[in-house]
Amino acid sequence: VSSKRSFPSVGVTGEHCKTGGISSHFSAKAAEESHVVVTATSVWVRRYDAGRDGFIDLMELKLMMEKLGAPQTHLGLKSMIKEVDEDFDGKLSFREFLLIFHKAAAGELQEDSGLMALAKLSEIDVALEGVKGAKDFFEAKVRALASASKFEAELKAEQEERKQEEEKRRLRQAAFQELKATFST
Repeated sequence: VSSKRSFPSVGVTGEHCKTGGISSHFSAKAAEESHVVVTATSVWVRRYDAGRDGFIDLMELKLMMEKLGAPQTHLGLKSMIKEVDEDFDGKLSFREFLLIFHKAAAGELQEDSGLMALAKLSEIDVALEGVKGAKDFFEAKVRALASASKFEAELKAEQEERKQEEEKRRLRQAAFQELKATFST
């Protein structure tokens, strides 16, 4: 018995494959996608498949979009799934997830849709960059999000400092008004 968790591969129709990796059946059917792109995308999908069932459900998609820095509303997430959900199960199989990028490349997605945001946030030419380049790309995205969070924290600290200074000024003014009222009576 192996202690490692295996990630179920998902075939073209969304069914689980018996092989340990991306099935050759899937790769043959998705000839327009290079094996490297499929591999890089499968690694990326595995990261967000918390249920380890081979599908990205609504909550996992929500978490993914938040971590990528493009949070969506509940209805926005539902419409994202509906747009590429070919089997109408309310969750994204690996094939349906790849369909997002295929539709984006074909120009079939609306510019302001959540799927286009996802495609843009995860754009990388894996054929050119390689799997290591794709890994570096996603790690750079995480670092960028972390630095954005650090910047937001600095802004909040500055705002808090301004609020405290304003409160001190207001208290000094109130004390002065009390003192003024005491002497003017």
